[in-house]
Amino acid sequence: MYQHIVKAGETLFSISEDYRTPYQVILQANQLPNPNLIFVGQAIIIPGIPDPDQIPYSILVSISNRTLTLYENNRVVAVYPIAVGRMLFDTPIGDFIIVNREPNPGGPFGALWLSLSKKSYGIHGTNDPSSIGQAVSRGCVRMFNNDVLELGSIVPNGTRVSIRP
Repeated sequence: MYQHIVKAGETLFSISEDYRTPYQVILQANQLPNPNLIFVGQAIIIPGIPDPDQIPYSILVSISNRTLTLYENNRVVAVYPIAVGRMLFDTPIGDFIIVNREPNPGGPFGALWLSLSKKSYGIHGTNDPSSIGQAVSRGCVRMFNNDVLELGSIVPNGTRVSIRP
């Protein structure tokens, strides 16, 4: 079972959107006396998301190096080249998890979309392989299709993703 720690400015509704989990499901799982009164530092249960502590994999995205590094039990398994957000569409810095996936989303998202626990952001393939290594996306982490398919075949939902400058 995954627990999200409330950050400044978040609401139960924004948390439900970030985790692609219906508001009512989160409300039910947490038995909150007043869903409009949540506080920074409060733990909110997100049903259906595996506990990242039980997953041997983690991902580190380096925006400046334009790399995505896959770890298994803190050992480097693979390093992939990526594209990151362009000016005015920065890739978000922080700690997230993979909450769901969509094979073959099509268009600019390539062969696979891995949703991050921040609404509208993900790790995905591309229909423009020449963009890899550039700062050209709308904030997502873009990978070669073969690389994102390989990554998606290894990491389950619930995998931690740390994005650093």
